[in-house]
Amino acid sequence: MSGRSLRVLCWHVHGSWSTAFVQGRHTYLVPVRAAGGTEPGWPGRPAAWRWPDSAVEVDLAALDRADVDVAVLQRPEELELVRRRLGDVPAVYLEHNTPKGDVPFTVHPMAWRSDVPIVHVSHFNELMWDNGDAATAVVPHGIIDPGLRYTGEMRRAAVVVNEPLRRWRVTGTDLLPRFAAVAGVDVFGMRIDGLGERLGLRNGRLREVGDLPQDRLHTELTRRRVYLHTTRWTSLGLSLLEAMALGMPVVALATTEAVAVVPPAAGVLATRVSTLVDATAALMADRDAAARMGRKAREVALRDFALEPFLDRWDELLWEVTR
Repeated sequence: MSGRSLRVLCWHVHGSWSTAFVQGRHTYLVPVRAAGGTEPGWPGRPAAWRWPDSAVEVDLAALDRADVDVAVLQRPEELELVRRRLGDVPAVYLEHNTPKGDVPFTVHPMAWRSDVPIVHVSHFNELMWDNGDAATAVVPHGIIDPGLRYTGEMRRAAVVVNEPLRRWRVTGTDLLPRFAAVAGVDVFGMRIDGLGERLGLRNGRLREVGDLPQDRLHTELTRRRVYLHTTRWTSLGLSLLEAMALGMPVVALATTEAVAVVPPAAGVLATRVSTLVDATAALMADRDAAARMGRKAREVALRDFALEPFLDRWDELLWEVTR
């Protein structure tokens, strides 16, 4: 592997993933919307995340081909944009999400391109997408160690979810009243206003905490006894891995990649919801057992999703595509 750093064009699309990715050895060119521009989804550097100086905001229109060694694409429209403005830049397509539509027959938007490898964040993703003739690779998530913060002092379950009202069955929003029968539920994330009213959960049974800065989010999560993961259909939520790294015990649906990530000593996984409700009630009643389970969860997260192997694997891929 060459010691020369690369100039990597990469949009800030997913906060936690991007925060890990830009900790690497390269210069990261992060497009930001130019003054007066109308392009959607170009937020540049986040204000409340730990990004190094090597992640630099750029105006894509001001770049030329010599400024970029490789592009990490995350949305289909980015390929056309890059090729139109910069020409034939080497690129990979990072797929964060599980397929939608007629699963398992959903064809990936890069399926028939021989020049853009698809990089999946989980083996489940690679399995469920129809990748066609495209080259594929799997690079599991990497996380920055947030430290062991678990206290579990509050007999409540923590849920991290964005847009639970819109996404509903995808995020398992409909299941929350069953858990609220045995423990208070505190929901963190974006666009959660009105969730308790919609579910008929009043008098503190469900609390809408909101979207917090990452460090504060981590501290608040760990005051809750259990991390509850009700998502039916997802790639592999980074919030789940971060909760494990914080030392939280996990109660989760045994769906998608979660079954390969959370061993029995670190949490309770099942497709029978009553089993998960009973496990939540038991952990609410036994803080010591919850803490033991959380310590195992942390051990697993730091072993299987360490930052350095994640960055090393990405180095290999980026050098392969630029050679």
